[in-house]
Amino acid sequence: MHGGHDHSHAGHSHGPVRYDRAFAIGIALNLVFVAAEFVFGFLSQSLALIADAGHNLSDVAGLVIAWFAAWLARKPATALRTYGYRRASILAALANAALLIAAVAWILVEAVQRFFDPQPIASTTVIAVAALGVVINAATALLFFRGRHDDINIQGAYLHMAADAAVSLGVVAAGVLILYTSWLWLDPAISVAIALVILWSTWSLARDSINLSLDMVPPRIDRVEVENYLAALPGVSNVHHLHIWAMSTTEVALTVHLVRPQAGLDDAFLKDAREGLEHRFGIVHATFQIEAGRGARPC
Repeated sequence: MHGGHDHSHAGHSHGPVRYDRAFAIGIALNLVFVAAEFVFGFLSQSLALIADAGHNLSDVAGLVIAWFAAWLARKPATALRTYGYRRASILAALANAALLIAAVAWILVEAVQRFFDPQPIASTTVIAVAALGVVINAATALLFFRGRHDDINIQGAYLHMAADAAVSLGVVAAGVLILYTSWLWLDPAISVAIALVILWSTWSLARDSINLSLDMVPPRIDRVEVENYLAALPGVSNVHHLHIWAMSTTEVALTVHLVRPQAGLDDAFLKDAREGLEHRFGIVHATFQIEAGRGARPC
């Protein structure tokens, strides 16, 4: 038996697209907006506005974590960290999910308290600040629009900002309704709605980041299709010990044992197999162990 490991990526670039400028602009815009929301939220006694500010602050922290992880993942491998720091991007996605869940818990607690102790709010101020949030959050979401399908970190940033734009729009609606109806219970009610929107948008991020951290096959890859592809390669009679996992939020690795009874060392076979996995499934780090399948104690 022998192993093959082909990483010759001539003519191809597999590094994640850099979003440094998008992160910098998004963080700056949202920091300014968070400060405005907190100030006007306290001045207007609006829990919905303060809740949205807390959520946006957690998004700023999430953007910072995701940006740092993206930078860390680009650092080269070392003798001890042979894959480099690629997995940092998965940990960042997991941290973002935890931050958002914590924000949901805080908002719900505050909303319950406000239901029993309603406070008057300055509806005009709430409407104006929340309307600004719609613009800022939508603009930030657009910065990550193109990369939302390729990287769970970028997807998380996009979904959070898009959800925030929708939530801010909800706050505008609540402010208008309170202005004309004086129904103060709408303020904590919209806070609960905000919490539910955050929880809904966070669920897939939490699920996928946990699964990736536990080396589950990435959602976009069909393990059965990969196994069928490998089994159909020339001379292969059996496929076993197939493992597929995420090295980072953008790179996938694979190891597998292939039984080829009549085949010897064949670099062309390894190259073709690796290129097929790359082009068909996006698996860029493939390691093969080739076995003859003979003897009393095969693998």
